[in-house]
Amino acid sequence: MQTRAERKPSTTKRMIWMIVGVLVLIGILVGIKVLMIQRMMAGMKPPPPSVVSTAKATYEEWQPALNAVGTLRAVRGADLALDIAGLVTKVNLKSGDEVKEGQVLLQLRDSEDLAQLHQLEAAAALAQVTFERAKQQLAVQAISKADYDSAAADLKAKQAAVQQQQVNVAKKQLRAPFSGRAGIITVNPGAYLNSGTTIVTVQQLDPIFIDFHLPQRNLADLKVGQKVALTLDAFHGKTFEGTLSAISPKVDNDTRNVQLEASVPNPDKTLTPGMFANVNVDVGAKARHLTLPQTAVVYNPYGETVYVVTKKSEFDKAQAKNGAANADPKPADAKKADAKKDETKKDDAKDKKDPKNALPPDQLVVQQTFITTGPTRGDQVAIVKGIEDGTEVVTSGQVKLKSGSPITIDNSVQPANSPNPTPQEH
Repeated sequence: MQTRAERKPSTTKRMIWMIVGVLVLIGILVGIKVLMIQRMMAGMKPPPPSVVSTAKATYEEWQPALNAVGTLRAVRGADLALDIAGLVTKVNLKSGDEVKEGQVLLQLRDSEDLAQLHQLEAAAALAQVTFERAKQQLAVQAISKADYDSAAADLKAKQAAVQQQQVNVAKKQLRAPFSGRAGIITVNPGAYLNSGTTIVTVQQLDPIFIDFHLPQRNLADLKVGQKVALTLDAFHGKTFEGTLSAISPKVDNDTRNVQLEASVPNPDKTLTPGMFANVNVDVGAKARHLTLPQTAVVYNPYGETVYVVTKKSEFDKAQAKNGAANADPKPADAKKADAKKDETKKDDAKDKKDPKNALPPDQLVVQQTFITTGPTRGDQVAIVKGIEDGTEVVTSGQVKLKSGSPITIDNSVQPANSPNPTPQEH
């Protein structure tokens, strides 16, 4: 007869049955949860089309140009001062006056100098009379040659003293060295000026120069007489035209840039020395480029792409005609491109399985296309290869796009597409 202890199941078997039961229960719960998630996903609506802006690639005439920032400089300009001290008696101009060359602008007190000048002029006149008398007496042998030479030397000394005093008198006057526009003057009669004190500035404004620098690699494209265009923030939307007037014969040792000078007509005197200006120097002949806004180009490690707008039916035809291998151009990084193709294939297969998610034939979608870009101009970029004239591409909203993604076009707001953008203050 078996004992009670022998009939009782072992502890190990009980543990195994408990573990199996727990695992079966967990499996049932996981299966139920997965089934619920699948039903929820099946009932979800497809995401709405992405809202994007678009533009068409068009051919435009580009004028090759070199850009720089320069500083305006007067053809002739000077800060005027006197080299002697004195008391101001007259100020013969107002701030901003147009002055002529040689015009007296300011007068210092010179009464003492004039009195001395008159005294020296009288002495010179007496020396002149003495010399004439000595000359007549020498002719009749009334005086010696030595007395005549002494009279001639005395005359020259007196005349030199007069000239020196005339210079001293002239130093008490501030004259315009050239014609131009006077600046702001704050000196009044009665003020005492020390020597070297700046009194007023005079600038000749028509024409006006602009100094700027360009890298040495551009020297071969630069020639005196080339057209130059200036734009300034102070005159929004206005362009000033001039010509390249000089090229420095020396390249800066530190920056390896060459200094250039352009002359710009300024008949209205609106341009002022010291202002900054954007300079465009036209070089070479105009070229025709297929142009897009720079925002349309998506720069990837494996190439540059754009999203071309097309219809779903045309997209499917292209896929069927070219095959999966040619659906997207082969980039340098084949693995990443193949991954994109596989993702597109999965999405197409999903649409076929679930007709609810299938897009209508006239739905707008995008096709990612690899391109080759050329030079840039402001907000624009030239397209060398990859698309044709009239191709509509996405210019903004590319973040969530991929080949085959549905889109909705809203061109109420367009990205910048100016060949000559200017900074905007907000």
